[in-house]
Amino acid sequence: MKTIKVLGSGCTKCQKTAEMISRIAAESAIEVSVIKVTDPAVMMEYGVMSTPAVVVDEQLMHSGSIPHRADVEAWLVKA
Repeated sequence: MKTIKVLGSGCTKCQKTAEMISRIAAESAIEVSVIKVTDPAVMMEYGVMSTPAVVVDEQLMHSGSIPHRADVEAWLVKA
């Protein structure tokens, strides 16, 4: 199972990002654990300066905007 962290303040874009990732995973029948992280110290550990940011299996994949569906799909199928 993939662990996906959505880093952000809890703003609307951050919430939409987490919801979108969960929805796409469910549509693809891929098990994921989506965790919302609002702690600024954790964000700094990943070097995130703008949110929402997405970390997949401890690797920063995206930051600064809601990711595109194609990107999310690629992260989910990546080994």
